[in-house]
Amino acid sequence: MKIDDINIEIIKELKDGRKSFKSIADKLKITENTVRTRVSKLKEENILDICGLFDPSALQGHKTVIIGIKLSEMNLVEKGEEISKLKGVISATVVTGRYDLIILVMFNEEFGLLEFYTDEISKVKGIRSVETFVVYKSYKLMVPYIL
Repeated sequence: MKIDDINIEIIKELKDGRKSFKSIADKLKITENTVRTRVSKLKEENILDICGLFDPSALQGHKTVIIGIKLSEMNLVEKGEEISKLKGVISATVVTGRYDLIILVMFNEEFGLLEFYTDEISKVKGIRSVETFVVYKSYKLMVPYIL
């Protein structure tokens, strides 16, 4: 799907996920049906998702952790997709540098780092090493609730 300037403007307006399609259409000087159709296509293509986000540090007992992963294999995309489906994983990203993947993981009092490594990461073959970075304080980190 081609992302044009109108799609980008619609996405910007949806930063407030409660904004009506009519108010977006009025502001962009297009029809409400155009907004509705484009949003539907963006959602179908997994380019856009409209959801509630929260600051994990605002909920008692919740933490986020960044984990750098080195793989013993070069199937980065396949492993990134596999890891993205594990419990607690907010995002998995293929990167350059000393790690092959960087993942952002959410924990709470019932599901912590130990459970993640023993019950989730241990299922994934081809991981050579991991390095864990516990987030003490974050700025502008808003994530969907996934646990």
